[in-house]
Amino acid sequence: MDRHLTRKATLLIMLVFLLQPLAIGGWLALIPVVKANLLLSKGELAIALMAMPMALIPSLQVAGRAITRVGPRRIFRIFFPLQALAVLMPLYAWGLPSLFAALFLLGAMAAFLEVAINVYAGRLEKQAGVMIMNRCHGFWAMGIMAGSALVALLALTPLEALLLLALVSVLGGVTAGFAMPQLGDEGTAKAPPRRRFGHLPRPLIFVAAFMFLVTLTEGVMADWSAVFLAERLNDPYSNAGIAVTVFSGFMAGGRFLGDWLKRLMGGVALARLTTASAALGLLVLIAPLPVWMMLPGFALVGFGISAAYPLGVSAIAALDDAYESSNIAIMATVALGGFLIGPPLIGLLSEAFSLRTGFAALLPGLILALWLTRWLRPGESPR
Repeated sequence: MDRHLTRKATLLIMLVFLLQPLAIGGWLALIPVVKANLLLSKGELAIALMAMPMALIPSLQVAGRAITRVGPRRIFRIFFPLQALAVLMPLYAWGLPSLFAALFLLGAMAAFLEVAINVYAGRLEKQAGVMIMNRCHGFWAMGIMAGSALVALLALTPLEALLLLALVSVLGGVTAGFAMPQLGDEGTAKAPPRRRFGHLPRPLIFVAAFMFLVTLTEGVMADWSAVFLAERLNDPYSNAGIAVTVFSGFMAGGRFLGDWLKRLMGGVALARLTTASAALGLLVLIAPLPVWMMLPGFALVGFGISAAYPLGVSAIAALDDAYESSNIAIMATVALGGFLIGPPLIGLLSEAFSLRTGFAALLPGLILALWLTRWLRPGESPR
């Protein structure tokens, strides 16, 4: 690719990474409000939150094969509008079953965009010889942060705020889908034969396991941090959504620094530094400290989980060209499974004990993730 097309593709894929989670960030900040309005217990909310992984995990596999056939740019044009409609549905829920159905639909729509943005970024890294994955995921975190901040800080009703975020997401995402340069023989390849588990490359299995353990923490922080802060403040209608804003803001900052840190330290050292930060942040949150210390705790966790997903995507994308979409879909299934399965599991644990106990249960997984970081050596992105 020439320099002009590379720059254009880089700017547009970063824009798409920003727009894809924008309205979802708004929904995350509204979870305490929806919980209170529907009079849901923690256990009932945990059941509702299971809907997204139940939809997303099988949908990711369909998405991987679909993207191989039609290309990521066409997926952007189709699924940005579908996701925007789906993200509004939880606000119309009148009880647990309808909330579950709304989140199931949202998970299915988000799956296609999640694979498509990572496939396009992975192809751009390989074909143009650039290192952009951390910054792309930094813009994704900024999307979560911006969405949650707008809901928490603007004097809008929940529906008005989500509708505004959904409209911005659709207009930008569809426009970018038409403007992005084509990469290679995009959308013309046939899907490769299916593989059995024993035929999967070992780095794929272990990198996916590492990402699962870290994104487990990410998902719990995204869904339960506002609830946790609201509990500590003893007010479900407070601006507890600021917890999501701080968490996602430091996650974004870590990702914007990630490409530079990766060049300086290498992928494995960066993964170890950030994973240790996540563990330290959890310790701050669960310790009997003053409530103001929660925000530094959320900041440490946000920086701590920042590098895992982009490092994993770069490593997996470099493994194989023929199975590129399939490998990324498998990795995304496992990683996003952690992101989405973690919140309901921690919710059920919190129902039986406390939310602080649920947060503490994440620590052993982060310790194991530190050991798994050594599998990030294969697939170092081009410099």
